[in-house]
Amino acid sequence: MKKHLVTAALFTVFSVIALGIVYPLVMTGISMLVFPAQANGSLVTANGKVVGSRIIGQQWTKPQYFHGRLSAAGKGYDPTSTGGTNLAPTSKKLIDATKAAVVALKKENPDARGPVPMDLVTSSASGIDPDISVEAAYYQVPRIAKARGLSSAAVYTLVDHHVQGRTLGFLGEPRVNVLELNLSLDAARS
Repeated sequence: MKKHLVTAALFTVFSVIALGIVYPLVMTGISMLVFPAQANGSLVTANGKVVGSRIIGQQWTKPQYFHGRLSAAGKGYDPTSTGGTNLAPTSKKLIDATKAAVVALKKENPDARGPVPMDLVTSSASGIDPDISVEAAYYQVPRIAKARGLSSAAVYTLVDHHVQGRTLGFLGEPRVNVLELNLSLDAARS
């Protein structure tokens, strides 16, 4: 019995050291060498100041900025409380929330044309999605052009320059990173 307890205790100590300390340090070191930007949070800086991350969405409410997806993470865009609503497609609560979001979006973008992009009226599974569809960006162009005193053509061109293709050429859909696009808008104004 004593032999088994000693073996179990030694195995526990070894496991904690190997898997709880050594392995995480080795993996962190490798990631810092191979993918330094990603390992440090994919941080975005403007004027020498960190303004966000390429992989975590932010709340944008001013009319001169592109707005991202709705967030169900905590009180909105909370990376410590990620997650979707977990409401079924037939949920009355989800249907009512989507209808309210459509009304608010149309009120906010009265000059927008075409169908409402679904990613502007539904939240993502993570609640912190940093990207929107190209259609969602185009939908917001008239509002942003008007708020900034720019031509719609200039804003469409800026969106086109920020379109990221499918991952590996076949995964997902083309998308636009909202933070990077808004920073480019601010830089164009300067």
